Formats: sequence, structure tokens, C-alpha cells
Amino acid sequence: METVDYASIATRLESLMASTLPLTAFSNASSLIFHELNNVSWVGFYFYDNRSDKLILGPFQGKPACVEIERGKGVCGRSLDTGSTVVVPDVLKFPGHIACDADSRSEIVIPVKVYGQVYALLDIDSKLTGRFTAEDSAGLEKVVRVIEKYSEDYIPFDFL
Repeated sequence: METVDYASIATRLESLMASTLPLTAFSNASSLIFHELNNVSWVGFYFYDNRSDKLILGPFQGKPACVEIERGKGVCGRSLDTGSTVVVPDVLKFPGHIACDADSRSEIVIPVKVYGQVYALLDIDSKLTGRFTAEDSAGLEKVVRVIEKYSEDYIPFDFL
């Protein structure tokens, strides 16, 4: 597996997040990550809707995806419930995995928090089993810190 320069991604993302409207910022973030990481098939965001207690699909790159995910369901639901990064080396062995793309074999989900609460999730899939490493997890968590920095300006008033 080749090394990814997550610091460079975070720096480039900083300028993209600071200079755009919320949906454009998240669209650019998903595109940047999708094009910078090798062997990924889907990169996108799910936003937590506290009124319906569901995750709602946001900007993404890749095949069409599940529009809503119920709390506690799938890898995204686990990340929402735990408030932590979830790495699944083999989605076929993950109980309750939601197969939006039947070709997906591994997944990483990183929570985006605002004021200590999960506001959104960065979800990344790969067609390769075991694609995501501890290095990816640490690097992507740093990238998400940039997203969080600007997300405080984007959240709806009734979110909290």
C-alpha cells in the first residue's frame, strides 16, 4: 500500500472549506478525498437529522447510495452511536452491513463533530478487502478536523 500525504489533503481542504457555501464545501471535500486516495470506490457524507433520528445522504463521489440510514444500522450507524471512527476490513463479516454497492469489500467511517456532537459522517468504501489501515484512520481523522473547523458555521440552529 502506498503512503498518502494526509497533511497535504488537509491543507488543500482548508482552502476549499473556507471559501464556499456549505454544500459546495462538502462536495469539494468528497471529491478531493475521492481523487487523492487510491483504491476507493465511494466517498461521501451522511448528515445526522436529529428530528427523524436518521442519517441523510449528503454530497458524495461514486455510485448512487442509500438515501437514509436508520440509527444503529450498518457501519455508519455504529459510528454515529459510538461517536468514533469505525474501520471494517471485510464488510461481508460485519453484522448488519448495508450493501449500497454490492462490490464494496471494506469501509471506514469517521464522525464529524460540532460542539461535541456527531453532525455528519465521512464514509469511504473500497472494493478491496483490508484497504483501510491505522495510518488511513489517523490521517482521515486529521482531515475531518479541518471539516469540523468550518462546520460550526454550517449547522442548522435546531441541530443542537
